[in-house]
Amino acid sequence: MDDALAEILDSGWRLLGRGGADRRSPLHTPVVASTAADGGPDARVMVLRAADRGAATLRFHTDARSPKCAALDGAAVAVLGYHPGEAVQLRLRGHARVVRTGAEVDRIWAQSTPFARRCYLVENAPGTALAAPASGLPAWVEGRKPEEADLVPARANFALVLVDVMQIDWLHLAQDGHRRAVFTLGEASWCGEWRVP
Repeated sequence: MDDALAEILDSGWRLLGRGGADRRSPLHTPVVASTAADGGPDARVMVLRAADRGAATLRFHTDARSPKCAALDGAAVAVLGYHPGEAVQLRLRGHARVVRTGAEVDRIWAQSTPFARRCYLVENAPGTALAAPASGLPAWVEGRKPEEADLVPARANFALVLVDVMQIDWLHLAQDGHRRAVFTLGEASWCGEWRVP
């Protein structure tokens, strides 16, 4: 891979890394798309929590009871983000895994703030029908930060969605001419090539 392609790959992973670390980053909330159970397309905005270039993974958090867990676990997925300040679109392809248990999940759960973990106290699974608009949270926790002891039952509802990235399609939009490169993860490293935008 030539130096220009290598720098583009580096910059793409830096943008993704910032997206996971900075909630003000445009890449903090990419679209994750998959195929629905009925065979149709399915897409949702998810919060990117981390991007690990070494492992070639993206990490998202979700409620383990959510229907999207069944849709995403083991599925081919696409992740789409756009950074207007950089004029860069990133389209990633890979496979998703839902991880509900283990030391890594426990560590990430413990690092989250009590207020962030509060959303996993919802009484019914995401997508459950309601008679009126509501958060789904129990009344005792609405509008307040729960204590650690309050959060113990919420842990069972927490899961990670890990996307093993296999391809990155990078597009830079510019008035003097767009540029596009596609990177594919091989057995040992990334390979890149220029493409017509």
